[in-house]
Amino acid sequence: MSTGYKIGKDDSAYYLTFQVVGWVDLFTRQVYRDIVVESIKFCQANKGLNLFAYVIMSNHVHLLAQSEQDDLSGFVRDFKNYTSKKFLEVVLGDKESRREWMKVVFAYHGKLKNKQTYQIWTHESHAEHVFSQKFIEQKVNYIHQNPVRNGLVANAEDYLYSSARCYAGMSGLLEVIPLDFTWKTYR
Repeated sequence: MSTGYKIGKDDSAYYLTFQVVGWVDLFTRQVYRDIVVESIKFCQANKGLNLFAYVIMSNHVHLLAQSEQDDLSGFVRDFKNYTSKKFLEVVLGDKESRREWMKVVFAYHGKLKNKQTYQIWTHESHAEHVFSQKFIEQKVNYIHQNPVRNGLVANAEDYLYSSARCYAGMSGLLEVIPLDFTWKTYR
């Protein structure tokens, strides 16, 4: 069933949300967050991904991004496919203490929708076309305040897995193309 949030065939920027099925808190472990970071780095270097803002939360990822190749849908597909395989390698390995429970959840969602063995990401990406300066500022602030709203940090720029650090003039895990608006610090 279509949600109405679709990526068009153009070079526009989009606000994207990638959610883990069943709201499984996969990204509470660094190994999974690092898979996301490395995959995005690869896409930036090799697939023309322009990243303007991001945050990796415990069970979802927000991006404000654009494709230089007019193929953001292709990025989403490849990103989800690659990271799912890498996540499953870790989940099915011997170091994941939540392995049995995760297998049950991911198997349930895999059989529920696609008759596949496991499913990690939901099928939706909640893609919202970026259409105005006000919308950009709203989404960037929403992305950066996510860890603050969740009580993980007091200041957005203190969260390592977010582009808030870049907007505050600090180094970040991923390179971003900063958007032109005044960064607000809450210190």
